[in-house]
Amino acid sequence: MTFGVVVFPGTNCERDCRRAVEAAGEEAVLLWHRERDLRGVDAVILPGGFSYGDYLRAGAIARFSPIMRQVADFAESGGPVVGICNGFQMLCEAHLLPGALVRNRGLRFRSHDCRIRVEAVDTPFTAAYREGQLLRMPLSHGEGQYFADEETVRRLEAGDRVVFRYVDAEGRATDEANPNGSVANIAGICSEARNVVGIMPHPDRAFDELLGSDDGLGLFASPAAVADGAVGTPT
Repeated sequence: MTFGVVVFPGTNCERDCRRAVEAAGEEAVLLWHRERDLRGVDAVILPGGFSYGDYLRAGAIARFSPIMRQVADFAESGGPVVGICNGFQMLCEAHLLPGALVRNRGLRFRSHDCRIRVEAVDTPFTAAYREGQLLRMPLSHGEGQYFADEETVRRLEAGDRVVFRYVDAEGRATDEANPNGSVANIAGICSEARNVVGIMPHPDRAFDELLGSDDGLGLFASPAAVADGAVGTPT
């Protein structure tokens, strides 16, 4: 399977994502944001960083890059797309995912390890995990507080579209375990069709024990596992 990792001015995690994909035994190509062709890739990654310096709002300018039209078409056709950190912000700005990422509670940049719980395994990027599995991976963001109105959150919860949730070491979704004030401790969500996933922590920085954790590797291994029938196909 070939992943396309989109590079925007200011992103800084595209090579981390490529290394994570390769660690999962798959191939990755870097796609410049001005390209208008996804080159036949099987999955798309929007990486972390500070696209366009995060001017206006994080991800607000990147959504207008030429390649985002192709990303949107790919997603609408059922193609697997994941946005990590700044990529999650882009997906919300492009309306491929609902809600928004706003300034952290306390208005401070957060950069440290966190724990998240896998809430849904029927997406192309979580199928290699177990429901309820606890993962440890780093986060690094200033605008990571997920916000949506009550009705949107209700629909996300009712549709099992909260994919990851911030928890403590015992797996409890407490306020103390919430690093940025995200509503309902939400760390990641998926689209209604379940093929588009956004996650705020960095699985691309947790794909090898040498990095302190390999808990993120499953995200990059999941799409191929689904395609090969090694795990259940997302519905």
